[in-house]
Amino acid sequence: MPKALNSTEEPIGPAGKRPGPATTPRPPRPTAVVVADRFDTMTWREVHDGITGLRDLTHRLNARYDHTEDLLTDVFLAACKAGPQLRDRAAMAPSRLVNHLVVTALTDSPEFAGLLRETAGDPYAAAMAVLALSDALYGMLERAKEAAARAGRAAEARRNADRAAAAVPEEYRQATAAADTDGTVPDEAAAALRQALGRAEAAESAARQAVQEAAQAVAAAAPGVRAAIRNAVAAAADQAYEEAGLMRAWGVGPGELERMPYAERARLAERLRAGRLGRFADLIGRFRQMAAGERARKVEQARGEYVGITLGDDLSRLIPSELADLAVPAMRSVFAARFAESRLMLYDSRGEETTGKGAIIACVDCSYSMEEPGPGGVTREAWAKACALALLDQARQSRRAFVGILFSSDDSVKVCRFPASGPVPIADVLDFAEHFFGGGTEFRTPLAAAVRLLEEEFNTDGRRRGDIVMITDGECGISEQWMRSWNEAKHTLGFRTFGVAVGAPRATGPGTVLDALCDNLRSIDDLAETHAAGDLFRLI
Repeated sequence: MPKALNSTEEPIGPAGKRPGPATTPRPPRPTAVVVADRFDTMTWREVHDGITGLRDLTHRLNARYDHTEDLLTDVFLAACKAGPQLRDRAAMAPSRLVNHLVVTALTDSPEFAGLLRETAGDPYAAAMAVLALSDALYGMLERAKEAAARAGRAAEARRNADRAAAAVPEEYRQATAAADTDGTVPDEAAAALRQALGRAEAAESAARQAVQEAAQAVAAAAPGVRAAIRNAVAAAADQAYEEAGLMRAWGVGPGELERMPYAERARLAERLRAGRLGRFADLIGRFRQMAAGERARKVEQARGEYVGITLGDDLSRLIPSELADLAVPAMRSVFAARFAESRLMLYDSRGEETTGKGAIIACVDCSYSMEEPGPGGVTREAWAKACALALLDQARQSRRAFVGILFSSDDSVKVCRFPASGPVPIADVLDFAEHFFGGGTEFRTPLAAAVRLLEEEFNTDGRRRGDIVMITDGECGISEQWMRSWNEAKHTLGFRTFGVAVGAPRATGPGTVLDALCDNLRSIDDLAETHAAGDLFRLI
């Protein structure tokens, strides 16, 4: 018999029950584990599109597992955000329960704090952490395969329940439309409404059961997933720490890294790890730290405290009686003659001051013998170039130009110039550090090139008192005529020559070529030690 239905009442369900929550479609549940805003998502998309390795990883994981792009996004955001906030598992879409398990295992691991110290706030470092965790992600997803399958079935059951619930309002609308003016609903419409309610309640019950089974499967997979993640997180943290140290060792500051495109930064990191000196980044870093410490110390025998009277032509140190002669017209010609002969009476001084003014030029031997390893496996080349890079820092701090001259045989010379002003491109530094000739040893060609550079600087800017540092492990013959021209150039340009014999103590003995060339000469026997050259950075 037709049943009366008041339009202001909810339809009556089976067994006299009013429709429960199953009759109302649920709002979609979140699929992201880490709470994020649109700017976080934009950052992930930018990094993902800029790094080929991430795109490849996404493609490989998507080919084998479901919802892995969401998982990679969550892992990235967990590593990039300073304090990642995770959603409760109960609030997640059933299809992402495995993602929630993986991300929770990641952030709950004791090693995660160490990883976060290196990656928080640095999208590139966070992306590298995702790549470092890729093998562990494969393992965890494989261990959670059964849980993922149940989560998939739970998601499908939830979709069925939502569709069944969405059908109830339509049946109610049709039943209401079919009712007579007195509110009587035809039996057929009432039966259809009851059937819709029954299907919705049954689908809701099935969905709840499926979600419960999925949660149980995820809980069963949790111990294996947590065990797999710990070692991987520790390894990722170590890799991030090593890369940050590598960048610092090569003088790449945080500001420069932030401005660098992600793809370029990835190529730079790979080049630093794989280059000739990649294994000696620690040596390079220690050299730079040592040089920075030595710069803070004083330079002896420089202008400072007055200690006596001497003769010379430095007008800035004239004693008062010499200045008085200038006030007497009859004495001015005498003053001029003594000035020309450098016989004016001057205050003698000793103190502490930086001495060099012109360019710093490092001549680095790149002959075959420089590849020989010393104690600790450090090659002579590595020590020489680490010292040269520290001299580059010295020049930058003193606002002096730096030139690196790589040499071996007569025709094997490469000149790398770094002006006093303007930034130093890391690519140019790497070109200087990685280049190597092989071959024999010839001093005259690089030293002649160094003199030409100092002459050019003197003619252009009027600067004198440059410094030439010869770093070598060998000797070569030099004629007396060449030595005369060398000494004449030193007198004219006022430069000094420092010599460093790397692993070749005999090259520093009396009467050797280096002894004749250099004003300051030392031998380095322990290549793992940087402080043996410490006074070099106080004097230059």
